[in-house]
This record gives sequence, C-alpha cells and structure tokens, in this order.
Amino acid sequence: MERLWGLFQRAQQLSPRSSQTVYQRVEGPRKGHLEEEEEDGEEGAETLAHFCPMELRGPEPLGSRPRQPNLIPWAAAGRRAAPYLVLTALLIFTGAFLLGYVAFRGSCQACGDSVLVVSEDVNYEPDLDFHQGRLYWSDLQAMFLQFLGEGRLEDTIRQTSLRERVAGSAGMAALTQDIRAALSRQKLDHVWTDTHYVGLQFPDPAHPNTLHWVDEAGKVGEQLPLEDPDVYCPYSAIGNVTGELVYAHYGRPEDLQDLRARGVDPVGRLLLVRVGVISFAQKVTNAQDFGAQGVLIYPEPADFSQDPPKPSLSSQQAVYGHVHLGTGDPYTPGFPSFNQTQFPPVASSGLPSIPAQPISADIASRLLRKLKGPVAPQEWQGSLLGSPYHLGPGPRLRLVVNNHRTSTPINNIFGCIEGRSEPDHYVVIGAQRDAWGPGAAKSAVGTAILLELVRTFSSMVSNGFRPRRSLLFISWDGGDFGSVGSTEWLEGYLSVLHLKAVVYVSLDNAVLGDDKFHAKTSPLLTSLIESVLKQVDSPNHSGQTLYEQVVFTNPSWDAEVIRPLPMDSSAYSFTAFVGVPAVEFSFMEVLQGRLPAVAQAVAQLAGQLLIRLSHDRLLPLDFGRYGDVVLRHIGNLNEFSGDLKARGLTLQWVYSARGDYIRAAEKLRQEIYSSEERDERLTRMYNVRIMRVEFYFLSQYVSPADSPFRHIFMGRGDHTLGALLDHLRLLRSNSSGTPGATSSTGFQESRFRRQLALLTWTLQGAANALSGDVWNIDNNF
Repeated sequence: MERLWGLFQRAQQLSPRSSQTVYQRVEGPRKGHLEEEEEDGEEGAETLAHFCPMELRGPEPLGSRPRQPNLIPWAAAGRRAAPYLVLTALLIFTGAFLLGYVAFRGSCQACGDSVLVVSEDVNYEPDLDFHQGRLYWSDLQAMFLQFLGEGRLEDTIRQTSLRERVAGSAGMAALTQDIRAALSRQKLDHVWTDTHYVGLQFPDPAHPNTLHWVDEAGKVGEQLPLEDPDVYCPYSAIGNVTGELVYAHYGRPEDLQDLRARGVDPVGRLLLVRVGVISFAQKVTNAQDFGAQGVLIYPEPADFSQDPPKPSLSSQQAVYGHVHLGTGDPYTPGFPSFNQTQFPPVASSGLPSIPAQPISADIASRLLRKLKGPVAPQEWQGSLLGSPYHLGPGPRLRLVVNNHRTSTPINNIFGCIEGRSEPDHYVVIGAQRDAWGPGAAKSAVGTAILLELVRTFSSMVSNGFRPRRSLLFISWDGGDFGSVGSTEWLEGYLSVLHLKAVVYVSLDNAVLGDDKFHAKTSPLLTSLIESVLKQVDSPNHSGQTLYEQVVFTNPSWDAEVIRPLPMDSSAYSFTAFVGVPAVEFSFMEVLQGRLPAVAQAVAQLAGQLLIRLSHDRLLPLDFGRYGDVVLRHIGNLNEFSGDLKARGLTLQWVYSARGDYIRAAEKLRQEIYSSEERDERLTRMYNVRIMRVEFYFLSQYVSPADSPFRHIFMGRGDHTLGALLDHLRLLRSNSSGTPGATSSTGFQESRFRRQLALLTWTLQGAANALSGDVWNIDNNF
C-alpha cells in the first residue's frame, strides 16, 4: 500500500495540465454514479482514501447539458493516478494467472508422462464442420464395438482353418482370390496384390528324408519310420550325416554349455532337442556353433497341454518349423524377389550348414531309451519314459535330408482406407495367410480377425468415420517359411516405408491359449498398450479388464506382459530391418474351448489400438521410453567398468550419449506442451519426429546388405548392444588375464573400440535427430 500511495503522490507531481476524462458523482436519482467531464487539471487536489461505486458512461452528446466548471478534488487525483492503477491491476492479474498455471501444471504429473495420450474428453474430430457433429473417443469406441459385434468371427475362423493354405499351392491361389474379393466388397479406397517369386524348400516325394540306425561297424541298419514324411524343416542343409546321439534339452547355448560341462561333447554328434523356448532356426544354429553334425527336433509331451477340452498333440505327429536364421527369401538376401529381377548368386548367412529333421514323440521315445551316460538334470526330464532321461552318447544314427528348392510365386493382398489429414502416413496391420497344415492357431485366427477388422472399419467409414492417417490392411503369404511375404515387401519398398509407416500391428500367433497374455513389442508402444488394455474386457475373467487380469498376477504389469520381438515374427523385420515400431499380441497356455471369445478380445484390442494410432492428433508413441531401455543396459555394462579401467578403456561415451537422448526427449515434450494445439504445421512436424524415433536406432554405420537387422537393441550383428555385452563377458574368461592381450576367442580391444563407436554414435545420432533442426541441437558430447 505504501508503494501504491507513493505512485499516487508521484502522479500528482508529474501529471500534465491537459484535457482529461474524469468521472463526477451523480446526485439525486442517480446517486452513487459518476458522469464524465472534461477539465484542465489543477495540481494539489486532495486524494480520498476510498472510492464510491462507479458507472462508466460514454460521452454525452455535444450541448446536451451545461458544462460544470468546478471539479471535486478527489476526482482530479483519480484522474492522474488512473494509468498507474491500470498498470498495477494488469501486473496483479498476470501474476495470479501465472501462479495458477504453475500450480495446475505441478498438480498434473500424470499429464507430463502421457503428453501424447488423448483422454476420453478430447474431441477427436476438430476439423469436422460443427453441423456435421463431432466424434469423441467414447463415440468411436462405441461405434467400433457395435460394428465388430455384428460380425461372424467364429464362422470365419472355422471356414479359413479348413482351407488348404500351403504357400504356392492351388488351394492357396483360391484362398487368395476369395480374400481379395472380400476386401473389394468393403468400403476401401484401394485394394491390390503384390506378387513375389521366391525360393522355397519342399520335401522331395521321390527321395524322402530318412533316419537309420548304424551299427558299430558303420553299417546302415534298421530304418526308423518318420510317420509324417511331409513334415520337414525348410532350409535345412541337404545331404547325409552320421554320428552318435546326444540329448540337449532345448538346444539353447546354456544347454550346450551345460552338456559340455557334464563331460558330453556335442562335437561330431547328432543332437536330440525339444520343441519350444527358442525357434527351430536358433536350435540348429546353436548346434552348428557347438560343432554338432545334425539336429532332430521332437515335441515333448510334458511341454504340451494335456487338458481334456483341448486335443493334445498325437504321439505320432512331428512339428513343422523352418531353420533359416533370418527372414525373407534366403536366396536373395537384402533384395526384393520380384519377377525377372537379377541378383548376385549369394545366399543368406543365416542358412544352416548342417541338416535338421522333425520327428514324433514316439520316435524320440525309442531314441531316448538307447541313451547312456550321465542322468540329465531334473529340469531336463520329460514324460516319455518311465525312467530318467540320460544325456548320452547313444547309438549312431544316419540322417538323410533330400529337400529341394523351388521358385514359387507368393501373393500379398492389400486394402487401404486413406487418411484425411496425413494420408501419406500409414498405420499397418497384417496377418499371415498361409499354413503348412490344417488348424486355426497358426494363421486362420489372424486372418479371420484381419477380415473382421476390415469389415468393421469399413462400416465405420460408411457412418462418418475417417481416420487422420491411412489404415493399411495386409494379408501375407509365405509366413511359414520365415515371414517371406512381409520381408520381401519391406525390401521392395525400404526407401519409402521408413518415411511413411507409423506402426505395424501383427495378428500372427494371436491365440495360442487363453491364460497368459504377452505383447511382444517395441518400447515406443508400451504406454499405449497399457492404456488400451484398460479398455478391453478379459475373455476369461468376468468383470475384469485385461489390465486387471494382468496386474492380479503381477503388480508390475509390463514385467508380466512385455516381451522382446522374436525373429520368427513378421513384426520383427518391421522394427529391426526398417525401423518401424511393431507389436504382436499372444494369448498363451491352456485353451478351454474359448477360442472365439479370446479371438474377439484380440480383435477389440487391435482395433482400439488402430483407432488411437490412426486418429490421435499427436502420435501416442512414448519416445522417452528408450532412455529407460538404455539405462537398464547401462546397469549391465557397469559390471565391467573396473575391468575396462584396468585396460585404460571407458564407457563414458555411452553414458554421455544416453544423457543427450534424455535431454532431447524432454525438450521435445516441452515443445509439444507449449505449442498451439490447432497448428497443423507444427503438429505434422512433431508427428514426423516422433514416428521416426525407431528408425534413429538403426545403425547408419553398417551395410543393410551385410547386416540387415541394424537395430542396436533388437538387431543382430557386432553393432548391437547385445554383441557388445557378449564381448565384454570375455574379459572374465580371457586366459591371459593381462591388459591389451588378444586372442581369436578372447577379448579383443580393437573389436571393443569399434563396437563401442558403432553403439555410441548410433545412440548419439538418435539424440541429435530427436532434437529437430541442427540449430536446435544442444549437447556437450
């Protein structure tokens, strides 16, 4: 108040003698109001300590009443202080506004973590004309669930599962025509087919694969019957091998190391391994790395459900699986297999050099009975014998594989709903169409869900829905041979897709059970998946959402649900090869006759995910999540900091790059917060930066032809963080134990420096790219 009183006095001293507008008290019927007058101010007027009620009136018409020459003293003071009063009021208002804004922001911590997540109250159609109505999240959700519920998902699954679906077969050609016709009947903007000519491997009916006993003299004896000769391992090495049999559990590296530690060397022997845990390709590659001659793969009954409602696997059935450690056509690695395209005569480095063959549980039981040697560990035991399994070695066997390669046309089918604001950005969802044999789990469920989603979104379009970004629905061919159809398409459009594809959602392997739920995904999608899980009802826990079902088992929901993308998923190539975030959902374990209900839950989950990804103004991708991923890996790296320091080496550059990425992510988040929501130019710029985050983690310092999976966290090769960790572990096993020592099998300083450079500069490049324009990059690297 003293400051304000000083302002009043100063105003009296400095006020010029000019014509001013003042307000005069009104007596009589309008007592308590003021009328404005013009006067030449006089200095020394007395200032009142309080004001009476005022009415601001416009100027009176000229000549409407006589001029009043005498002014009351307090009015003159008010006139001279008016500018300062206005200034003070503005300052108070501005301060109060800022205080309230800061208080609100501080109380909304959740908003800070989910800046890109649109709440239920947000208007989803700001660009629509008001008179046409606006769609909110609740409207879109209700519309989607209504049209999805009108479908016939169970019938579609049943009909598809009964069709012949082997890639390249006449039955597949007929199914391809039917699915394209089904898409053409919907309200889609584009429907088309891509054809690729790929090298696929099939059994030779004239020369079937065989397995024989071999006696001590080396003479080939009795043939062991392969009850299902059509079941084989595509891309197995061709030829025959002979060796003693050894039981190697799942064929993981740790299994083979344990085997060797127990005095049973895999070198030169045939390995008997169980289906599961890792892919067929990984089992054969591991066996090859440990010096084995060949691999026999069987389904262990103890690993398969014996629940009465679910038909168990017959003891005379073998399980199919390809053994190419990679994806796509292995005879044109890195190049698309279009017709008449010429390629150098090279093959994928992921093709094995040893033969592999699936066998049934019955044949495996006969082999296990012949094994001698140490008793297998308890966790390696199974249910085929009435006695414990032994590790071997056992009798010698001769394995002959005669598969042959055939150039085969495969067809991918596409349907598209164009986006209204960002039509050049695609949200992609796909499902494998082919399968080696009958049944629903491998591809029929995914294909049926895809067709139902196409029908549902088509109905939504007919009722006023139009996504912001384009929706691209794809039915893949050649999936059973290692995601051949999807990978060939990615190879053909590599230069385009990393700029245009936003996210890929895979429907493969969606329903393998109804109990455990897993999401194999990129970290960018974790927060969005959590949000959508809270919107979908559990198919087997009435009154619970999928999220509640998960946290009931484990409060740390992401530890329970989130898994890395496996190489045998079509989603893997999208992320590790092209740099597009991807997800594949799977229900696992025990299917008690609830396949339709579980498939419906997957359809709801995938559909609501598509709505959010295609329709949110800002892409709901958590670009800050990779900072946490790096931090977790740094914890593993820190274990070796002492060993590196003793050699004069350091990991400081990785720590610095991680810090720059965290700062860049926070800077982008703040930019988005402070930007104008309705600015379409800014929105598109932010979306482009967000959607390319995954691409930033593809190493730009290695060749896509030599190392197609360039992702430093999910890829394969010496440039990855996993390879760096494996190399650092050799510090503890280096036989010489002296700094700077190198060997072909131990720690190599030159290799370490190169790995560290590849990792660090890829991570630093991601931080720089996330920062935006080059003049906005702020780091101290």
